[in-house]
Formats: sequence, C-alpha cells, structure tokens
Amino acid sequence: MEVDEIKKKIEEEISKTEWLIADYKEQSKPVTLDNSIGRISRMDAINNKSITESALRQAELKLSKLHQALDTIDTPDFGLCIKCKQSIPLGRILLMPESNKCVKCAR
Repeated sequence: MEVDEIKKKIEEEISKTEWLIADYKEQSKPVTLDNSIGRISRMDAINNKSITESALRQAELKLSKLHQALDTIDTPDFGLCIKCKQSIPLGRILLMPESNKCVKCAR
C-alpha cells in the first residue's frame, strides 16, 4: 500500500468534509417566524432543515472516522477489516478512506 498516497487522500477528505460541515451548519439554522413566507414554504423550509441536519450528522461521523483512520495509518492493523481481519482492497481505501471494513463485512 502506498501510505503517503492514502494519507494525502484522507487529508483531502478531511478538508472537504470540514467544509461540508460548515456549510450544513449554515443551512440548518432555525427557520425564523418573522420571515413573511407562506405556511407551505415554512413547512418546506423546516423539512429541508431536517434533511440538512441528517446530512450534517453523517458528515460529522465521517469526519470522526477519517481522523481515526489518519491516527491509525501507521499501525499494523490499518487496512485490515475490523470484522474478518482480511485486507481491505486499496481501491476501497482510496474511495472511502474512512472505511474500516471490507465490502463483504460492510453489508
């Protein structure tokens, strides 16, 4: 495995995810009542806020896993599935560096 390439990929993903989190936090600010939008539009805004909050939680979880991956990249267990202990293919690690399970065990 090309450790430097994986580290770079993880760092890029951390940067993107941090940007997404900041954007989601901005989008999920409370819907103000003093805004003169209609009732349906307000309901849409509340629904959109819920969807954004869900995306925010997922992004925060991904960020946590990315930091964990970066912390463990120099350990012998990095790149091994936490469930079956088999090697995780390099392609999967590069595609989803936060993944700590092989495709089979992730299902």
